Amino acid sequence: MSGISGPSTAPDDRLIDAEEDLVPTPPVAAARRTLRAHPALLLAGIVLAALNMRAALAGVSPLLGEISDHFHLAATATSLVTTIPLVFMGVASPLAPKLARRFGTEAVLLAALVLLCGGILLRVAPPVVTLFVGGAFVGTAIAWLNVLMPGLVKRDYPERAAAMTAVYSTAMIIGATASAAAAVPLENALGGWRGSLASWALLAAVAALLWVPQAVIARRGIRHGQPAATPARPTTTAPVDSGSKAIADPDASRLSRTPLAWQITLFMGSQSLVAYVVIAWLPTVFTDNGMSKSTAGLIFAYSTLLQGVGSFVVPLLAGRMRQQRVLAVGVASLMACGVVGLLVSPTGGAWLWATLLGVGQGGALGLALTMMVLRARDAHTAARLSGMAQTWGYLLAAAGPLVLGAVHQVTDGWTLPLLLLLGVCAGLAALGLGAGRNLKV
Repeated sequence: MSGISGPSTAPDDRLIDAEEDLVPTPPVAAARRTLRAHPALLLAGIVLAALNMRAALAGVSPLLGEISDHFHLAATATSLVTTIPLVFMGVASPLAPKLARRFGTEAVLLAALVLLCGGILLRVAPPVVTLFVGGAFVGTAIAWLNVLMPGLVKRDYPERAAAMTAVYSTAMIIGATASAAAAVPLENALGGWRGSLASWALLAAVAALLWVPQAVIARRGIRHGQPAATPARPTTTAPVDSGSKAIADPDASRLSRTPLAWQITLFMGSQSLVAYVVIAWLPTVFTDNGMSKSTAGLIFAYSTLLQGVGSFVVPLLAGRMRQQRVLAVGVASLMACGVVGLLVSPTGGAWLWATLLGVGQGGALGLALTMMVLRARDAHTAARLSGMAQTWGYLLAAAGPLVLGAVHQVTDGWTLPLLLLLGVCAGLAALGLGAGRNLKV
């Protein structure tokens, strides 16, 4: 990975903003040239931000039983603990481009990390309402990070976008794995589930500190009230990969009319739905079938760790392929096999099912993020496509834990919920056949 140590320095170094149809004001452009002279700071900032993008969510799942018992929540109400952050990951996504236009991408990334830190701490305050309000703050913060990152990667690493996507998506998985694996040990060491959840505020605080100098440098020379970027319609003469076709006007108002954009959006949403159902309920599936809580948590952490394999390898493969249809069907099939295993023998083959789900989920996430970059002409389009995919994708994903939790409560079993999840995996494969074509938006 030595080829990703520093950002690309193209001759036409306009240093466009990572969001919507924007170009930076002259002071911001000068500041970004200064930032590009410190590639280690940029890379460390991206990696640390990515580590926080799933940790605050994955650490909840192994503790859902304790949280539910503490507040006497029914299964449907318990599912809201994981559903509310997902809803706000969708609802808050459209705010990121507007905030980036006003304050700059670097400043919004910093604000997202500060908000994430605050939301994690609020989530463990005594009243039950703060559990859900804090979750809303956590979801909002992650939404901004989700939307900003693909455009940032496309902007600063245009020639190595797939490799950098592999780096930051793998960092996301590492953060989630550490959070899931440490949840129960931290609970025991810190005196309860509140201490375990609150501990992840420290990681967000460290990442925020790293983004302070970047936000300060990027805002240098901007007067109070002056926007960081101004609108600029991207040209239609952007370079297109050899052999690819342009299928849509890059104007933002046309994106929602583009079938390919919706295929990518629904692919993102479907893989996220599967992922967050697994995050919310996989340990419970195991414990409901007689497995101990500690073993279920260990297998869940192992599955999360293996996501790193898929999230690292698949984007690298995708970047070397003209079409990604085979990859899309492959990762969907791995997840489908894992779900079938849970239906047939939940605990007997738990480690195998966790392996299939982990590699498949990580690959699907990495592929979804990579397609946002590969299918886009430029950073502007990548940012718009990311915003669309994250907004509607996470709203779709939010339904997963809630609906399957409700079905589980009504049927008092996991057969029907898992059959529904299997249907989502089949739909994911079909969407991948469309989203994986060698086209551009």
